[in-house]
Formats: sequence, structure tokens, C-alpha cells
Amino acid sequence: MKGVIALLLAALFFEGLNAECPDPATLKDDYGSKLCAQMFENSSYYYDESCSGKFFYVYPDEDTPIMSWSWNNRVSSLVVGRGCSLTVWSKSKKEGHKKKFSAGIVYHLKEVKKGLFGDWNDSISGYYCTC
Repeated sequence: MKGVIALLLAALFFEGLNAECPDPATLKDDYGSKLCAQMFENSSYYYDESCSGKFFYVYPDEDTPIMSWSWNNRVSSLVVGRGCSLTVWSKSKKEGHKKKFSAGIVYHLKEVKKGLFGDWNDSISGYYCTC
């Protein structure tokens, strides 16, 4: 009996780790409001396990030149809603490298080049999103 309970608990635990990125065409918050984007703390080698961990919502026309200390340089994957674009900067106050993402899923920001040698994983310090 203990083995069955342990197996069920393990299955529930690992199910929570399997994240699936939301669909850009239907990107909404918990209350059904349209989102411009959603950014996630984690990504995974496996695409179907990306968009996991903590996340936050980005609403249309949201302009955040300085991200909070808890999210500054912590985003590893993101989803941009249909008809929207997300512009990000590598430094606060819209300074440093700049990148514009159109609608879709970016499973691994480490695969998106930033400058000659860098990438965008854990490199977003400000953003502006429009739909």
C-alpha cells in the first residue's frame, strides 16, 4: 500500500514538472483577459517541458523599462500572443541590446543570439509589449 501511495505522489509531482507552453492564439490570464505575452523562469532541453516554473503576465501596451529585482535577468522562455509583439532590452531603462519578438513561442531564450557571443537567456531587464 505504501508503494502505491508513493507511486501516486511521485506521478503527481512529476506531472507538475511537465509544463506545456500556452497557445499564442488563445493567450489569456486566469480571468480570461487577453495577454500580450507571458514570460517564464525556466526552460528545458525538452520543448514540452519548457515554459515552467514561475511566470508573469504581460498585458497589451505594458511598458516596463525597469523590471523588478525578482524578475530582472531571470526569464528563460516566453510566449507572445497572436497579433502582438514584445520588445525587450538587456539593460534597465531600455538600454543595452534590443530584441523584438513577434507572436509565437520561444522555448529556449538561450538559442536566441544577443550580440556577437551572448544569448537572451536570463538577460531581459526591460520590455514593452503591444498588440
